[in-house]
Amino acid sequence: MKLRAHLAEFLGTGLITATVVGSGIMAQNLTDDVLLQLFINTFATVLILALAIWLLAPVSGAYFNPAVVFIAFLRKKESLVTVLTFSVIQIAGAAGGAILAHALFSRALIEPSTNVRDGGALFISEIVATAGLIATIFIASNQGRGHHAFWLVPMWIGGAYLFTSSTSFANPAITLGRSLTDSFSGIAIASVPLFVAAQFIGALIGHLIANVLVKPVKE
Repeated sequence: MKLRAHLAEFLGTGLITATVVGSGIMAQNLTDDVLLQLFINTFATVLILALAIWLLAPVSGAYFNPAVVFIAFLRKKESLVTVLTFSVIQIAGAAGGAILAHALFSRALIEPSTNVRDGGALFISEIVATAGLIATIFIASNQGRGHHAFWLVPMWIGGAYLFTSSTSFANPAITLGRSLTDSFSGIAIASVPLFVAAQFIGALIGHLIANVLVKPVKE
């Protein structure tokens, strides 16, 4: 079971990353309109994220995100060992997903990103994006409706893509994966620490919001 769970986390994170990167490359190939590129990237990500959660949640919990599994640990739903091993496998999956996306479009398998993303607005955006993601997941969980995550999470991510200046990375593993692509969705490795720090701050805020708003109940 643990092996299957880790495989599910690897495949799910990889698939989502491949979608984010691949749809960004496809969008750039199809149009020079940046707004349309963003919509293509958002639409594809929402669809595949929903599918991955729905299919793999019964296998591994469909965390696909070190920040989410860390909050599950704080809530005593996962062990520290699971946090560490899932995080490693998620990072590996994200790297594999970026490489796969490049292979699908006949690009160099690894293209270190030159897209520098920094500044206070992006830092705040990642805090908000991740806080909203965590709050969405765990408010539903506290209400005994965690099984609705397969559509609630994509709704938040899709919306946050379009109202945050960072376009809602909200995931440390996928942020690292996106540093391997010099395409629409890429982020320079020098910008990754800022994003990851904001994501974990946001995760803690989202955790607090969920528990303040709704008292946990047994699902």
